[in-house]
Amino acid sequence: MQSIDTYNFKGKKALIRVDFNVPLDDEYNITDDTRIKAALPTIEKILNDNGSVILMSHLGRPKGVEERFSLKHIVNHISKLTGRTVNFAEDCIGEKTCSMACDLKEGEILLLENLRFHPEEKKGDEEFAKKLADLADCWVNDAFGTAHRAHASTAIISKFFPNDKMFGYVINSELESVDKFINSSVQPVTAIMGGAKVSSKIGIIKNLMNKVDNIIIGGGMTFTFVKAMGGKIGNSLVEDDKLFEARELLKEAKEKGVNFIISVDALCGDKFDNNANTKTFSVHEIPEGWIGLDAGDESIKNFKNVIENSKTILWNGPVGVFEMPSFEKGTKEVAYSVAEATSNGVFTLIGGGDSVAAANQYGVADKVSYVSTGGGALLEYIEGKELPGIEAIRK
Repeated sequence: MQSIDTYNFKGKKALIRVDFNVPLDDEYNITDDTRIKAALPTIEKILNDNGSVILMSHLGRPKGVEERFSLKHIVNHISKLTGRTVNFAEDCIGEKTCSMACDLKEGEILLLENLRFHPEEKKGDEEFAKKLADLADCWVNDAFGTAHRAHASTAIISKFFPNDKMFGYVINSELESVDKFINSSVQPVTAIMGGAKVSSKIGIIKNLMNKVDNIIIGGGMTFTFVKAMGGKIGNSLVEDDKLFEARELLKEAKEKGVNFIISVDALCGDKFDNNANTKTFSVHEIPEGWIGLDAGDESIKNFKNVIENSKTILWNGPVGVFEMPSFEKGTKEVAYSVAEATSNGVFTLIGGGDSVAAANQYGVADKVSYVSTGGGALLEYIEGKELPGIEAIRK
Protein backbone atom coordinates (compact mmCIF):
# COMPACT_ATOMS: atom_id res chain seq x y z
CA MET A 1 0.00 0.00 0.00
CA GLN A 2 1.37 3.43 -0.98
CA SER A 3 1.83 6.08 1.70
CA ILE A 4 1.52 9.85 1.28
CA ASP A 5 4.78 10.22 3.22
CA THR A 6 6.87 7.98 0.96
CA TYR A 7 5.21 8.56 -2.44
CA ASN A 8 7.15 10.78 -4.85
CA PHE A 9 4.78 13.54 -6.04
CA LYS A 10 7.39 15.49 -8.03
CA GLY A 11 5.93 16.41 -11.42
CA LYS A 12 2.78 14.38 -10.66
CA LYS A 13 -0.81 15.50 -10.79
CA ALA A 14 -2.58 14.29 -7.66
CA LEU A 15 -6.36 13.93 -7.71
CA ILE A 16 -7.52 14.35 -4.09
CA ARG A 17 -11.03 13.36 -3.00
CA VAL A 18 -11.68 15.87 -0.22
CA ASP A 19 -14.79 16.45 1.87
CA PHE A 20 -15.55 20.13 1.27
CA ASN A 21 -19.25 19.65 2.03
CA VAL A 22 -19.23 22.80 4.16
CA PRO A 23 -22.21 24.86 5.43
CA LEU A 24 -22.91 28.10 3.54
CA ASP A 25 -25.15 31.00 4.57
CA ASP A 26 -27.59 32.82 2.26
CA GLU A 27 -24.72 34.98 0.90
CA TYR A 28 -22.65 31.85 0.20
CA ASN A 29 -20.20 32.56 3.02
CA ILE A 30 -18.72 29.49 4.69
CA THR A 31 -19.97 29.31 8.29
CA ASP A 32 -17.66 26.47 9.36
CA ASP A 33 -14.44 25.69 7.45
CA THR A 34 -13.25 22.83 9.70
CA ARG A 35 -13.31 20.31 6.84
CA ILE A 36 -11.28 22.52 4.50
CA LYS A 37 -8.68 23.23 7.18
CA ALA A 38 -8.44 19.50 7.93
CA ALA A 39 -7.37 18.80 4.31
CA LEU A 40 -4.63 21.47 4.22
CA PRO A 41 -1.73 19.23 5.41
CA THR A 42 -2.44 16.76 2.58
CA ILE A 43 -2.61 19.55 -0.03
CA GLU A 44 0.56 21.24 1.30
CA LYS A 45 2.52 17.98 1.34
CA ILE A 46 1.88 17.38 -2.37
CA LEU A 47 2.57 20.99 -3.39
CA ASN A 48 5.78 21.11 -1.33
CA ASP A 49 6.93 17.95 -3.10
CA ASN A 50 6.56 19.87 -6.40
CA GLY A 51 3.41 18.06 -7.41
CA SER A 52 0.15 19.71 -8.50
CA VAL A 53 -3.25 19.23 -6.90
CA ILE A 54 -6.69 18.58 -8.39
CA LEU A 55 -9.40 18.80 -5.72
CA MET A 56 -12.74 17.05 -6.11
CA SER A 57 -15.66 17.09 -3.69
CA HIS A 58 -19.42 17.12 -3.39
CA LEU A 59 -21.48 19.86 -1.75
CA GLY A 60 -24.99 19.29 -0.43
CA ARG A 61 -27.55 17.08 -2.16
CA PRO A 62 -28.18 18.76 -5.50
CA LYS A 63 -30.81 17.52 -7.93
CA GLY A 64 -28.90 18.17 -11.13
CA VAL A 65 -26.95 21.42 -11.50
CA GLU A 66 -27.92 23.94 -8.79
CA GLU A 67 -26.24 27.32 -8.36
CA ARG A 68 -26.40 27.20 -4.54
CA PHE A 69 -24.41 23.96 -4.50
CA SER A 70 -21.64 25.17 -6.81
CA LEU A 71 -18.13 24.80 -5.42
CA LYS A 72 -17.19 28.12 -7.05
CA HIS A 73 -18.48 29.72 -3.83
CA ILE A 74 -15.56 28.29 -1.86
CA VAL A 75 -12.70 29.05 -4.32
CA ASN A 76 -11.63 32.30 -2.65
CA HIS A 77 -11.63 30.73 0.80
CA ILE A 78 -9.37 27.87 -0.34
CA SER A 79 -7.07 30.45 -1.97
CA LYS A 80 -6.90 32.37 1.30
CA LEU A 81 -6.13 29.26 3.37
CA THR A 82 -3.49 27.86 0.98
CA GLY A 83 -1.99 31.23 0.06
CA ARG A 84 -2.18 30.20 -3.62
CA THR A 85 -4.39 30.97 -6.58
CA VAL A 86 -6.99 28.26 -7.03
CA ASN A 87 -8.15 27.58 -10.58
CA PHE A 88 -11.76 26.50 -10.97
CA ALA A 89 -13.15 24.05 -13.55
CA GLU A 90 -16.84 24.62 -14.29
CA ASP A 91 -17.37 20.89 -14.61
CA CYS A 92 -15.60 17.91 -13.05
CA ILE A 93 -15.23 16.12 -16.40
CA GLY A 94 -15.24 17.10 -20.08
CA GLU A 95 -12.83 18.54 -22.64
CA LYS A 96 -12.32 21.93 -21.00
CA THR A 97 -11.62 20.36 -17.61
CA CYS A 98 -9.19 17.92 -19.23
CA SER A 99 -7.16 20.69 -20.80
CA MET A 100 -7.14 22.68 -17.53
CA ALA A 101 -5.79 19.61 -15.74
CA CYS A 102 -3.29 19.02 -18.51
CA ASP A 103 -1.97 22.60 -18.27
CA LEU A 104 -1.57 22.42 -14.49
CA LYS A 105 2.01 23.19 -13.44
CA GLU A 106 3.94 22.09 -10.36
CA GLY A 107 2.65 23.82 -7.22
CA GLU A 108 -0.73 24.74 -8.77
CA ILE A 109 -4.25 23.89 -7.57
CA LEU A 110 -7.36 23.12 -9.60
CA LEU A 111 -10.80 22.72 -7.96
CA LEU A 112 -13.41 20.74 -9.89
CA GLU A 113 -17.13 21.56 -9.86
CA ASN A 114 -19.47 19.57 -7.59
CA LEU A 115 -19.22 15.85 -8.37
CA ARG A 116 -22.88 15.31 -7.52
CA PHE A 117 -24.01 17.52 -10.40
CA HIS A 118 -23.57 14.21 -12.24
CA PRO A 119 -25.90 11.39 -11.08
CA GLU A 120 -23.16 8.93 -12.12
CA GLU A 121 -21.14 9.93 -9.03
CA LYS A 122 -23.60 8.45 -6.52
CA LYS A 123 -24.37 5.54 -8.80
CA GLY A 124 -20.71 4.53 -8.69
CA ASP A 125 -20.55 4.62 -12.50
CA GLU A 126 -17.28 3.16 -13.79
CA GLU A 127 -17.12 5.24 -16.97
CA PHE A 128 -17.56 8.44 -14.94
CA ALA A 129 -14.85 7.28 -12.52
CA LYS A 130 -12.50 6.69 -15.47
CA LYS A 131 -13.08 10.23 -16.80
CA LEU A 132 -12.07 11.58 -13.37
CA ALA A 133 -9.07 9.25 -13.21
CA ASP A 134 -7.84 10.41 -16.64
CA LEU A 135 -7.18 13.87 -15.16
CA ALA A 136 -4.31 12.75 -12.91
CA ASP A 137 -1.34 10.47 -12.21
CA CYS A 138 -2.36 9.37 -8.71
CA TRP A 139 -5.41 9.33 -6.43
CA VAL A 140 -5.47 10.37 -2.79
CA ASN A 141 -8.59 9.63 -0.76
CA ASP A 142 -8.87 12.10 2.12
CA ALA A 143 -12.66 12.22 2.55
CA PHE A 144 -13.45 10.12 5.62
CA GLY A 145 -16.98 11.56 5.78
CA THR A 146 -17.90 9.77 2.53
CA ALA A 147 -15.75 6.64 3.00
CA HIS A 148 -18.88 4.55 3.70
CA ARG A 149 -20.25 5.32 0.23
CA ALA A 150 -19.30 3.27 -2.86
CA HIS A 151 -19.41 6.35 -5.08
CA ALA A 152 -17.36 6.86 -8.25
CA SER A 153 -14.86 9.28 -6.66
CA THR A 154 -14.59 7.54 -3.28
CA ALA A 155 -14.17 3.90 -4.27
CA ILE A 156 -14.77 2.90 -7.92
CA ILE A 157 -11.97 5.17 -9.17
CA SER A 158 -9.38 3.08 -7.30
CA LYS A 159 -9.23 0.43 -10.04
CA PHE A 160 -7.69 3.00 -12.38
CA PHE A 161 -4.81 3.62 -9.96
CA PRO A 162 -3.68 0.09 -9.00
CA ASN A 163 -0.25 1.27 -7.80
CA ASP A 164 -0.79 4.99 -7.30
CA LYS A 165 -3.47 5.33 -4.62
CA MET A 166 -3.18 6.26 -0.96
CA PHE A 167 -4.90 7.87 2.03
CA GLY A 168 -4.40 11.53 2.85
CA TYR A 169 -3.61 12.74 6.37
CA VAL A 170 -7.27 13.21 7.36
CA ILE A 171 -8.17 9.56 6.77
CA ASN A 172 -4.87 8.36 8.24
CA SER A 173 -5.48 10.19 11.52
CA GLU A 174 -9.18 9.21 11.57
CA LEU A 175 -8.34 5.52 11.27
CA GLU A 176 -5.52 5.79 13.79
CA SER A 177 -7.79 7.47 16.37
CA VAL A 178 -10.79 5.21 15.85
CA ASP A 179 -8.59 2.09 15.93
CA LYS A 180 -7.06 3.40 19.15
CA PHE A 181 -10.53 3.53 20.69
CA ILE A 182 -11.72 0.19 19.25
CA ASN A 183 -8.59 -1.68 20.34
CA SER A 184 -8.10 0.14 23.62
CA SER A 185 -7.04 -1.96 26.58
CA VAL A 186 -6.92 1.11 28.85
CA GLN A 187 -10.02 0.54 30.99
CA PRO A 188 -12.66 1.46 31.96
CA VAL A 189 -13.80 2.22 28.40
CA THR A 190 -16.96 4.35 28.12
CA ALA A 191 -19.20 5.15 25.14
CA ILE A 192 -21.60 8.09 25.48
CA MET A 193 -24.40 7.54 22.98
CA GLY A 194 -26.86 10.38 22.49
CA GLY A 195 -29.13 11.64 19.75
CA ALA A 196 -32.76 11.26 18.87
CA LYS A 197 -33.19 7.71 17.60
CA VAL A 198 -32.30 4.23 18.77
CA SER A 199 -32.81 2.90 15.23
CA SER A 200 -29.63 4.56 13.92
CA LYS A 201 -27.56 3.32 16.87
CA ILE A 202 -28.65 -0.32 17.41
CA GLY A 203 -25.78 -1.80 15.37
CA ILE A 204 -23.10 0.30 17.01
CA ILE A 205 -24.41 -0.23 20.57
CA LYS A 206 -24.47 -3.99 19.89
CA ASN A 207 -20.90 -3.95 18.62
CA LEU A 208 -19.70 -1.74 21.50
CA MET A 209 -20.99 -4.29 24.03
CA ASN A 210 -17.88 -6.38 23.30
CA LYS A 211 -15.50 -3.45 23.70
CA VAL A 212 -16.66 -1.17 26.50
CA ASP A 213 -17.31 -1.27 30.23
CA ASN A 214 -19.92 1.52 30.28
CA ILE A 215 -22.54 2.76 27.84
CA ILE A 216 -24.22 6.06 28.72
CA ILE A 217 -27.55 6.54 26.94
CA GLY A 218 -28.79 10.12 26.54
CA GLY A 219 -30.91 12.23 24.21
CA GLY A 220 -34.26 11.34 22.68
CA MET A 221 -33.48 7.64 22.44
CA THR A 222 -33.56 7.46 26.24
CA PHE A 223 -37.35 7.29 26.10
CA THR A 224 -37.49 4.25 23.82
CA PHE A 225 -35.43 2.38 26.45
CA VAL A 226 -37.55 3.75 29.31
CA LYS A 227 -40.80 2.72 27.60
CA ALA A 228 -39.26 -0.71 26.88
CA MET A 229 -38.73 -1.02 30.67
CA GLY A 230 -42.38 -0.16 31.29
CA GLY A 231 -41.96 3.53 32.17
CA LYS A 232 -44.43 6.35 31.45
CA ILE A 233 -42.79 8.86 29.10
CA GLY A 234 -45.58 11.39 28.48
CA ASN A 235 -45.27 12.95 25.02
CA SER A 236 -41.54 12.29 24.73
CA LEU A 237 -39.99 11.04 21.50
CA VAL A 238 -40.28 7.27 21.13
CA GLU A 239 -39.76 4.61 18.45
CA ASP A 240 -42.48 2.10 19.26
CA ASP A 241 -41.24 -0.31 16.59
CA LYS A 242 -37.86 -0.51 18.36
CA LEU A 243 -39.06 -1.49 21.87
CA PHE A 244 -38.18 -5.16 21.35
CA GLU A 245 -34.62 -4.27 20.20
CA ALA A 246 -34.23 -1.91 23.17
CA ARG A 247 -35.22 -4.73 25.56
CA GLU A 248 -32.77 -7.08 23.85
CA LEU A 249 -29.93 -4.54 24.22
CA LEU A 250 -30.69 -4.12 27.93
CA LYS A 251 -30.71 -7.91 28.35
CA GLU A 252 -27.44 -8.30 26.45
CA ALA A 253 -25.76 -5.59 28.51
CA LYS A 254 -26.73 -7.45 31.67
CA GLU A 255 -25.43 -10.76 30.32
CA LYS A 256 -22.12 -9.23 29.27
CA GLY A 257 -21.66 -7.24 32.46
CA VAL A 258 -21.74 -3.91 30.64
CA ASN A 259 -22.81 -1.00 32.82
CA PHE A 260 -25.80 0.56 30.98
CA ILE A 261 -26.37 4.09 32.33
CA ILE A 262 -29.74 5.58 31.36
CA SER A 263 -31.11 8.92 32.58
CA VAL A 264 -33.03 8.67 35.83
CA ASP A 265 -34.65 12.09 35.51
CA ALA A 266 -35.44 14.44 32.63
CA LEU A 267 -35.92 18.17 32.25
CA CYS A 268 -39.25 18.35 30.43
CA GLY A 269 -41.10 21.04 28.55
CA ASP A 270 -44.84 21.35 27.95
CA LYS A 271 -44.00 21.94 24.27
CA PHE A 272 -40.99 21.59 21.95
CA ASP A 273 -39.90 25.19 22.36
CA ASN A 274 -37.10 27.08 24.11
CA ASN A 275 -39.73 29.15 25.95
CA ALA A 276 -41.74 26.16 27.12
CA ASN A 277 -42.71 25.78 30.79
CA THR A 278 -40.22 23.37 32.33
CA LYS A 279 -40.30 20.79 35.07
CA THR A 280 -38.09 17.87 36.10
CA PHE A 281 -39.65 14.40 36.38
CA SER A 282 -38.39 10.87 36.94
CA VAL A 283 -37.93 9.38 33.44
CA HIS A 284 -40.35 6.60 34.42
CA GLU A 285 -43.09 9.00 35.56
CA ILE A 286 -43.44 11.75 32.92
CA PRO A 287 -47.08 12.94 32.82
CA GLU A 288 -49.07 13.27 29.61
CA GLY A 289 -48.48 16.61 27.87
CA TRP A 290 -44.81 16.81 28.91
CA ILE A 291 -41.80 16.11 26.66
CA GLY A 292 -38.36 15.03 27.90
CA LEU A 293 -35.90 17.53 26.33
CA ASP A 294 -32.75 17.26 28.43
CA ALA A 295 -31.09 15.08 31.06
CA GLY A 296 -32.09 16.08 34.60
CA ASP A 297 -29.58 17.12 37.32
CA GLU A 298 -29.44 13.65 38.88
CA SER A 299 -28.72 12.06 35.49
CA ILE A 300 -26.03 14.65 34.71
CA LYS A 301 -24.37 13.83 38.06
CA ASN A 302 -24.41 10.10 37.18
CA PHE A 303 -22.99 10.74 33.69
CA LYS A 304 -20.18 12.93 35.06
CA ASN A 305 -19.32 10.35 37.69
CA VAL A 306 -18.86 7.63 35.03
CA ILE A 307 -16.86 9.99 32.75
CA GLU A 308 -14.55 11.01 35.62
CA ASN A 309 -13.75 7.36 36.33
CA SER A 310 -13.12 6.36 32.70
CA LYS A 311 -9.79 5.93 30.92
CA THR A 312 -10.99 5.80 27.29
CA ILE A 313 -14.07 7.67 26.03
CA LEU A 314 -16.14 7.88 22.83
CA TRP A 315 -18.83 10.56 22.64
CA ASN A 316 -21.40 10.33 19.87
CA GLY A 317 -24.56 12.43 20.05
CA PRO A 318 -25.93 15.12 22.41
CA VAL A 319 -27.86 14.20 25.57
CA GLY A 320 -30.54 16.87 25.12
CA VAL A 321 -31.88 19.44 22.65
CA PHE A 322 -28.77 21.59 23.08
CA GLU A 323 -29.74 23.89 20.19
CA MET A 324 -32.24 25.42 22.65
CA PRO A 325 -30.46 27.23 25.52
CA SER A 326 -33.14 26.07 27.98
CA PHE A 327 -32.23 22.44 27.28
CA GLU A 328 -28.47 22.56 26.75
CA LYS A 329 -27.23 21.88 30.28
CA GLY A 330 -26.80 18.11 29.92
CA THR A 331 -24.83 18.32 26.67
CA LYS A 332 -22.76 21.25 27.94
CA GLU A 333 -21.83 19.41 31.15
CA VAL A 334 -20.90 16.27 29.20
CA ALA A 335 -18.70 18.37 26.87
CA TYR A 336 -16.89 19.97 29.82
CA SER A 337 -16.53 16.61 31.56
CA VAL A 338 -15.01 14.95 28.49
CA ALA A 339 -12.56 17.88 28.10
CA GLU A 340 -11.60 17.63 31.77
CA ALA A 341 -11.02 13.88 31.46
CA THR A 342 -8.69 14.59 28.50
CA SER A 343 -6.63 16.99 30.62
CA ASN A 344 -6.22 14.12 33.11
CA GLY A 345 -4.67 11.90 30.43
CA VAL A 346 -7.79 10.08 29.20
CA PHE A 347 -8.02 9.29 25.45
CA THR A 348 -11.22 10.96 24.18
CA LEU A 349 -12.81 10.69 20.74
CA ILE A 350 -15.77 12.82 19.64
CA GLY A 351 -17.65 11.92 16.46
CA GLY A 352 -20.99 12.54 14.78
CA GLY A 353 -22.26 15.86 13.45
CA ASP A 354 -24.23 17.02 16.50
CA SER A 355 -21.64 16.17 19.14
CA VAL A 356 -18.94 17.85 17.02
CA ALA A 357 -21.20 20.93 16.74
CA ALA A 358 -21.66 20.85 20.53
CA ALA A 359 -17.89 20.49 21.10
CA ASN A 360 -17.34 23.57 18.91
CA GLN A 361 -20.17 25.49 20.58
CA TYR A 362 -18.75 24.90 24.07
CA GLY A 363 -15.12 25.50 23.05
CA VAL A 364 -13.83 22.00 23.81
CA ALA A 365 -13.01 20.77 20.28
CA ASP A 366 -9.29 21.49 20.82
CA LYS A 367 -9.39 20.16 24.38
CA VAL A 368 -10.14 16.53 23.48
CA SER A 369 -7.85 13.90 21.93
CA TYR A 370 -9.57 13.71 18.55
CA VAL A 371 -12.63 15.12 16.79
CA SER A 372 -13.78 12.95 13.89
CA THR A 373 -15.01 14.55 10.65
CA GLY A 374 -17.02 11.46 9.70
CA GLY A 375 -20.54 10.96 11.04
CA GLY A 376 -22.04 7.91 9.33
CA ALA A 377 -18.61 6.63 8.27
CA LEU A 378 -17.33 6.72 11.85
CA LEU A 379 -20.34 4.80 13.18
CA GLU A 380 -20.16 2.16 10.46
CA TYR A 381 -16.41 1.69 11.03
CA ILE A 382 -16.91 1.25 14.79
CA GLU A 383 -19.82 -1.08 14.00
CA GLY A 384 -17.31 -3.30 12.23
CA LYS A 385 -18.61 -2.73 8.70
CA GLU A 386 -16.30 -2.56 5.69
CA LEU A 387 -16.13 0.99 4.30
CA PRO A 388 -15.83 1.02 0.47
CA GLY A 389 -13.58 4.12 0.49
CA ILE A 390 -11.16 2.46 2.92
CA GLU A 391 -11.19 -0.98 1.30
CA ALA A 392 -10.57 0.63 -2.11
CA ILE A 393 -7.11 1.69 -0.93
CA ARG A 394 -6.29 -1.26 1.34
CA LYS A 395 -7.10 -3.96 -1.20
